[in-house]
Amino acid sequence: MIDTAVSRRTLLAGSALGALAALPVPAVARVLAGQTGSQPAFPLIVAGAPATVFVDAGADSAVRRVAASFAEDLGRVGGTPARVVDTPAALTGTVVMIGVLGASPTIDALVAAGRFDVADLRGSWEAYRRVVVDHPMPGVARALVIVGADRRGAVFGTYDLSETIGVSPWYWFADVAVTRQRNVTVPADPVADRPRVRYRGFFINDEDPCLSGWAKKHFGGVNAAMYAHVFELLLRMKGNYLWPAMWGKAFADDDPNSMVLADAMGVVMGNSHHEPMLRAQAEWHRHHDEDPTRGGAWDYSRNRDNLRRFWRGGIERMMSKPGGRYESVVTVGMRGDGDEAMAEGTATDLLERIVTDQRAIIADVTHRPAAETPQVWALYKEVQDYYDHGMKVPDDVTLLFADDNWGDIRRLPDPAAAPRPGGYGIYYHFDYVGVPRNYKWLNTNQIEKVWQQMDLAYARGARAMWIVNVGDIKPMEYPLGFFLQQAWNPEAMTPATLAAYPRDWAAATFGPAQAAAIGEIVTLYSRYASRRKPELIDETSFPLGGVTADGLDGGVFGAMIVAWDALEAKMTAVRATLRPDQLDGWFQLIEFPILAVANLYRMYYATAWNRLLARSNDARANYFADAVEAAYRRDGELTRQYHTIHHGKWDGMMAQVHMNYVIWNDPTQQTMPSIVRVGGDTPRDRQQPRPRFVAKPAPARDLVVIAATDFARTEDRDGLRWTKVANLGHGAGTGAMVALPQGRPSSAAGEGAWLDYDVTLPRAGATTLTLYLAPTLDTLNRGGVRIGVSVDGGAMRPVQAALQATGGSADKPDQARWATAVCDNTVRLALDLGALAAGRHRLRLSRIDDNVVVETLVLSQGAAAPAYLGA
Repeated sequence: MIDTAVSRRTLLAGSALGALAALPVPAVARVLAGQTGSQPAFPLIVAGAPATVFVDAGADSAVRRVAASFAEDLGRVGGTPARVVDTPAALTGTVVMIGVLGASPTIDALVAAGRFDVADLRGSWEAYRRVVVDHPMPGVARALVIVGADRRGAVFGTYDLSETIGVSPWYWFADVAVTRQRNVTVPADPVADRPRVRYRGFFINDEDPCLSGWAKKHFGGVNAAMYAHVFELLLRMKGNYLWPAMWGKAFADDDPNSMVLADAMGVVMGNSHHEPMLRAQAEWHRHHDEDPTRGGAWDYSRNRDNLRRFWRGGIERMMSKPGGRYESVVTVGMRGDGDEAMAEGTATDLLERIVTDQRAIIADVTHRPAAETPQVWALYKEVQDYYDHGMKVPDDVTLLFADDNWGDIRRLPDPAAAPRPGGYGIYYHFDYVGVPRNYKWLNTNQIEKVWQQMDLAYARGARAMWIVNVGDIKPMEYPLGFFLQQAWNPEAMTPATLAAYPRDWAAATFGPAQAAAIGEIVTLYSRYASRRKPELIDETSFPLGGVTADGLDGGVFGAMIVAWDALEAKMTAVRATLRPDQLDGWFQLIEFPILAVANLYRMYYATAWNRLLARSNDARANYFADAVEAAYRRDGELTRQYHTIHHGKWDGMMAQVHMNYVIWNDPTQQTMPSIVRVGGDTPRDRQQPRPRFVAKPAPARDLVVIAATDFARTEDRDGLRWTKVANLGHGAGTGAMVALPQGRPSSAAGEGAWLDYDVTLPRAGATTLTLYLAPTLDTLNRGGVRIGVSVDGGAMRPVQAALQATGGSADKPDQARWATAVCDNTVRLALDLGALAAGRHRLRLSRIDDNVVVETLVLSQGAAAPAYLGA
């Protein structure tokens, strides 16, 4: 009897890989069902006994390793690890065969015999096919064959099956429990897939004190023993590319085994955007310490020979693999020492000379044209300015565009630009050290925003590389998994699959029983935590309602506390339904982030009341002083709890300072906000009365607030449609409006797809419209993104969001607006509508530019538009 049958993702009966791009792929779909298709389902585990795993004796090391890993996964599910066999004659019963087309004699023999078709695999990048073959050889009843177009194709096809049967990519890195099953089958229908973005990965950065301290405690340092888990995580998520930790570290120099292991597992290595030619920045200073003639100024105009010698060493190391090369993507170009800007006045022609000389080194060391070695040039911060001013880079070099460090992409290829062999990529951020404020502590990223920005990037041709800065990896588990899933197949991540992703992720991570509730919890956490980074919050961040005769009105700040309280209650209720073995993963992924950020909000809320009441010598200030101290203690307790779960496995990982920032950089230590205690001469003054809170709605007489999703009418134009993206942004509704598909040229004013809103004004008078938009940037460098506005059929007036990202001081108006916008995660655009009559009006928004995300509309007649709307 079949107890469990598993169906997943792309179940394609004989379809060609070339057709996959248009297929809808469920987000983390793991649907339990019965037998499907014309063949009986394939039994992977029967009564706890797994099928045998076969891999040819001469298989690539990455294939052998994934075969062993899959055998262990079968044990995680069924209780008994599978045998791994490399001799065909020893096979009997049911077998899982893993190999690479053209490199597996056993699988190639089946192909030659016509047992299944692989024409769509030949010459593909990282593609795989999974098929069931009856009686593939004497003694074998059935075989589930996983064949890759190359070694990573075989790895991804195998780990896809692992995830299908319930082994999360985060089983080790977040202690996600595996549900035991005595019997597991998978449908016999062919499965085929391939990536749409060539290089997909992440950057371990800003890793002190957390990941570095944790690794030192548990592995003796950031070394091959630690990276073994990182590489496995990356591959299980179908990523292939890594920028290693670099704060005072040198991946290949600290532990040469790390480089060897990466290649053995199939991971492509690079170095960060400011570390050219496969040399870590730390190595430059080490070389100088060992031999002053080999280091010196990080300045090509003054120290050319030493730099060339240093860079040559990186390429020689890449070529030091016996019989080949260590698979790498070489960063070219140059920034200032230690990820700083180049010296002021650096000439474009000097940078072009640097790239030319670097490519000459590559060609000389590899004995092949430089174009045959993958290279990337990162257009990060000021380097983008050189590109904007016409710096030329060879067409085979991938141009890596970047966001503003806050999740808003700065530049993308012009739709009219000619294709480049090297293509384009994106360097994105979930973590950052820099202005206007570091944010490193917890995940504060909305996957809906990630989707909107990366969907735009893909539509505009950025398909060669996607890499994201994840800080310490933890606690970015949720957005990182999403990022890499979208990178695998951006076309499959539609607004509908995006909306389903939290629920599907929850089902895959904690089981289907509470998936809807957990998905809602994760979505609300992301919305609340991304409103304003925790490092940016203090007692002045949100307005209080004030002291009234009836009690204390919490105002906007109080409404946020109520929302966090409700979310914490939802989380606690779901936690009570989980199995004991799920609680460590739950604490890391769900519980700790909610408890920690909610507690931080409460601490600053209490600080705000303490300061306000103390100014009027109100003894209720003391109640809030106690609350501040309690919240500060609670923060330490939560951190200690994180460091002790799973027998102390994650000790050190939550050591990031996150309170009382006064400048952009981290404080040197965790400190409590200062508080004031009020003394008194009478018992009544000394009793510290418990405050009574009241709900006092703000007067709405002069404000009309409309969620962008509450439109009355809409019309498509030129194949474009304003579409609701659920849960995107921080507006008055439950989502935002985006014109889809993205990537299209600008529309003429008044000619684009439009949205109509019916508005009733309570009185006549001067009226201002404030549009609340996501703080997106003009990716074509034309002065800002635009949207058209008209009232009652009048002339269409363009409104422009002109924001200029900066890595330094915000000296210009556009830079100051950007700094405010990224801190608030919203940009507010005000438009004077003139005097309008009381009663009904029609307000129309018309698309002009791409990359406009509309969240809320507010019409005001005297009152100021609020800074924050809802929770």
